[in-house]
Amino acid sequence: MTIKVGDKIPAGGLAVMTADGPGPVSTADYFAGRKIVIFSVPGAFTPTCSAKHLPGFVENVEAFKAKGVDELACYAVNDVFVMDAWGKSADAGGKVTMLADGNGEFTDSLGLAMDASGFGMGKRSKRFSMIVDDGTVTELNIEEPGAFQVSSAEHALSQL
Repeated sequence: MTIKVGDKIPAGGLAVMTADGPGPVSTADYFAGRKIVIFSVPGAFTPTCSAKHLPGFVENVEAFKAKGVDELACYAVNDVFVMDAWGKSADAGGKVTMLADGNGEFTDSLGLAMDASGFGMGKRSKRFSMIVDDGTVTELNIEEPGAFQVSSAEHALSQL
């Protein structure tokens, strides 16, 4: 079942690169008491994700903060090393937290997995964005396959 507006973010785990190496992120702790805009991409370093999706959030971090957002987060079904390298290449440090869902378990719990085997990518996440306030989804924007509109930084800003 796909997550929807009004649902709580499911308990689970993601990973983030720390100064000491890969570190766990509990979704229950991460989303508690904060307003977070999280967006997911089918894959780090892929064309639309690298040219438009992540850069839109990196460039608009101050506008999000001005609207009361505590944190911007990007996640993908990629390992923590790839997400860290992608964040560095996109100058996302201190602007967008790069979260890894290496096995796609969080994606499965959201009901937002897709099969990208036809592109040699295996199981991935659909492209989407969510506004989460204290663990509750207040906005959810799921893209149609191949599209990039409703999950953009500009669209998320318009929803705040």
